[in-house]
Amino acid sequence: MIRTQRWSALAAGLLLCVGAFAIDTEAAFPDAVRQARYEHLTQELRCLVCQNQSIADSNASLAGDLRREVKEMIAAGKSDDDIKAFLTARYGDFVLYEPPLSARTVLLWAAPGLLVLLTVGAATRVILRRSKAPIDADPEEPV
Repeated sequence: MIRTQRWSALAAGLLLCVGAFAIDTEAAFPDAVRQARYEHLTQELRCLVCQNQSIADSNASLAGDLRREVKEMIAAGKSDDDIKAFLTARYGDFVLYEPPLSARTVLLWAAPGLLVLLTVGAATRVILRRSKAPIDADPEEPV
C-alpha cells in the first residue's frame, strides 16, 4: 500500500513538472490577436526533424528557427497564407500538417478512404465465404 502511494506521489510530481519543459515559456507578442495567430500557425506547421510534432511542440533547433521565422513574419505584417507559402516553397508540402489537394498529394488524401474500402471488401469476402461453408464442416479442413 505504501509502495503504491509512493509511486502515485512520484507520478503526480512528474506530471506537475511537465510545464517546466514547455518550449515557448513566454508570449511572443504583447497583443492577444497576434499571439493567437502565432500559436495557431506553429501548431499547423510540422517539424521537419521530428516529423510527428508541430514546431510548437518540438525542441529541435530547426523548429526553433522556424518559430523565430514565423514570429518575424507575423511582426512584419505577413498573412498566414504568405507565411505558409514561404515555408512551403522552402521546405515543400511536408511542412504543412494539412497539405493542399494537388496531383502530388492526391494519394495522400485518398489513402484513408482506399484503406477503408479494402478492409470492408476483405471482410465482406471472408464473411460470404464462411456463410457458404457447410455448418457441420470440419474447421481444420480448407473450404
